[in-house]
Amino acid sequence: MVETMAAAAAADPTRAIAFQGAPGCNSHRAALEYSPDCLPLPCFSFEDALDAVRDGRADLAIIPIENSQHGRVADIHFLLPESGLSIVGEHFLPIHHSLMALGDGPFTAAYSHPQALGQSRHFLRERGIVPMAYADTAGAAAFVAEMGDPHACAIAPKIAAELYALKVIEDNVEDAPDNMTRFVILARQPLDPASLAGDVAMTTFVFEVKNIPAALYKALGGFATNGVNMTKLESYQKGASFSATMFFCDIVGAPGDPAIDRAIEELAFHCKDLRILGTYRQARGRG
Repeated sequence: MVETMAAAAAADPTRAIAFQGAPGCNSHRAALEYSPDCLPLPCFSFEDALDAVRDGRADLAIIPIENSQHGRVADIHFLLPESGLSIVGEHFLPIHHSLMALGDGPFTAAYSHPQALGQSRHFLRERGIVPMAYADTAGAAAFVAEMGDPHACAIAPKIAAELYALKVIEDNVEDAPDNMTRFVILARQPLDPASLAGDVAMTTFVFEVKNIPAALYKALGGFATNGVNMTKLESYQKGASFSATMFFCDIVGAPGDPAIDRAIEELAFHCKDLRILGTYRQARGRG
């Protein structure tokens, strides 16, 4: 399946959307929902998916960045700024997991991506099933099918059971019925903020404040005084010294709006580093 999909994408890379995971994973579903006519290109890792866009083998990449239950997708805050790509869109995908296996159990181990295992941790714990991390959800389903172990199962999208000839034991094993993952779409070139006129826009950026008292307070003051809605602010450490803190931020609005420009100008004054990762249409209202 991977070879067939890769060959189709290679024949028409302008329609290709790279994603991390095996065919049938949630990122595959997200790519088809975002662009039903696209040619999904499965990649082993997030880095491989980003490289496919940089190298011109795909026009876009679709990457999960956060989940409503399990929080940030690991390492993505480092990968996006380093990729050199720009965020040009977002997509929200309701996540429903199924437990699947070759037989009826009982099951001792469940294989899946750490995000899916975390989103189903109460379900697994109540049944005494040990979570086992795997590179992605659909790949875990393929692994269980290849293993042939009647006591092993996988947590993956329901379509994976069809693709890898597994039996669905139970649907909707996620712990919250409103489980949702936010994806961002990345391209080689950013969108011109002026092209979003008339639409509600989001702008995503990362920044590092100067290591002085009240630096973050002062840096963010411009957003308050200019009435700019900040919908996400998350910190992470840069390097091993634990003295440089980076912040990942989403705001509603686009450069070119005087209020946004004033807020970002004030932010930059208090920052050692500021990089805008992209401005794009808002896919889902905030607030």
